[in-house]
Amino acid sequence: MTVRVVRAVAAAVTAGAVLAGTAACSAPSDGGGAAGAKDSLVVGIAQEPETLNPLLGYGKDGNSKIFDGLLRHNADMELEPALAEKLPQVGDGGRTYTYTLRDGVTFSDGTPFDAEDVVFTYETILDEKTNNPSKGELDALDSVTARGEDTVVFKLKYPYAAFAERTVLPIVSKEALAGQDVNTARYNTEPIGTGPYVLAGWSKGEKLTFEANPDYWGGAPEVEKLTMAVIKDDDVRATRLRSGDLDAAILPPALADTFAKDGDKRVIRARTADFRAVTLPTANEVTGDRAVRRALDLAVDRDAIVDSVLNGAGRAAYGPVPTDSPWFAKGTERRHDPARAREILDEAGWQPGEDGIRRKDGRRAAFTLWYPSGDRLRQEHALAYAADAKKIGIDITVESGTWEVIEPRMKEDAVLSGGGSPADPDFDLYPLLHSSLALDGFNNMAAYDNPAVDRALEKGRRAGDRDARTEAYDTVQRELAENPGYTFLTHIDHVYVMGDDWEGVTTQVEPHDHGFGTGPWWNVEDWRPKR
Repeated sequence: MTVRVVRAVAAAVTAGAVLAGTAACSAPSDGGGAAGAKDSLVVGIAQEPETLNPLLGYGKDGNSKIFDGLLRHNADMELEPALAEKLPQVGDGGRTYTYTLRDGVTFSDGTPFDAEDVVFTYETILDEKTNNPSKGELDALDSVTARGEDTVVFKLKYPYAAFAERTVLPIVSKEALAGQDVNTARYNTEPIGTGPYVLAGWSKGEKLTFEANPDYWGGAPEVEKLTMAVIKDDDVRATRLRSGDLDAAILPPALADTFAKDGDKRVIRARTADFRAVTLPTANEVTGDRAVRRALDLAVDRDAIVDSVLNGAGRAAYGPVPTDSPWFAKGTERRHDPARAREILDEAGWQPGEDGIRRKDGRRAAFTLWYPSGDRLRQEHALAYAADAKKIGIDITVESGTWEVIEPRMKEDAVLSGGGSPADPDFDLYPLLHSSLALDGFNNMAAYDNPAVDRALEKGRRAGDRDARTEAYDTVQRELAENPGYTFLTHIDHVYVMGDDWEGVTTQVEPHDHGFGTGPWWNVEDWRPKR
């Protein structure tokens, strides 16, 4: 992760970075569809992607609108066919996945889609010259080959139970990209896909405009124009929604609730796997102390953060796996117990000083906690965490900065981080906790190193049996409770406000990245106007 472009994409994809550029002050409908038009939708979002090229990480979890994967998720997050005609045939003890492709699909430039496009997509992502920060997610893939025009065979190095989930990855056009440097190609901002929409225009820092693909294999969408207005400031998004300049927007819970009594608006809360957590760097002599980690884990009042910061739009988090997930290890919940936290610090030799802050061997129990500037929810999480830590004698200085400022400090300083994927526990647990990924970009930001966790993560990734995977991930979560490399605070609900003009509006369990591809408009191509 030494190339600047890789870090930029990683920040957007993995860490939810606040991107450069100011929000547009002009209406997003300038040159595009007007908000409120019966065949259009104008959505206010907080961030825009760095690229629209799946080879560089765009749309890797699905819902890209311009592209399709071999598979996609339905409203219940179950896999179903997209560019594939049916779910894959799995053989060789879970080492071979064979996909039969849908017939008659074309890219938006009219060229036919076939198996060579699939092979090109996966092989290019894995090419060492391609700046895709998520290529490690395909670690299990050994080879991908075409059998004729309509069949693709993936061979794995080891059985990887979650592999089918990886094939929601968007497929690009080989004809449009072959022979080019994919890191700098025009395709990054002028993509050609098979999806329900085509990109009509992109004004960086202002808006992206999409038009319905009339030749889409799933049928032309009735929402004919989709505009994503990039408005970084929460208050400005709310104001423009109230004025009618936007049809929908993502908002923090408190702002969204101000629309609850508007007769022409609906407030939508989506359940998520999106966590907020404090990294506890092992290189820091305070946060690297296991007693301090355990004490902080008990000192924080998670329920109070859910109530006061999230307005109830979320739930307490004890790890990256949400408590309502079937993969959650029951019994790993940690109660709010500041008295026990003080006892742990006392037993470890951290004694209160005259100023109330603890000391051990001449070192003050103090550290810095960063959050990305402009992120109100992370700021409020950080301040609440620091206030709870102060009550047990730990002094936390809360600072804000851009990711360019924060990243070089991650080895020593704590960060109010975020992440989460609902698709499979491997997707969160492995990059977050495996020691081999310590400070690899935004992976394992705490440099957590626990051999028992590493072994369980490898077992969970490679086991084909559900019971064996459950046992492995239970082990990970119980080890994390005993030696927390992070203080997990909440899983936040994503809150949206939009007009009530369309039928078919639903939500999925959402990942950390949201607002652009993920939101109530995840299936906008299937919406129908209310009559």
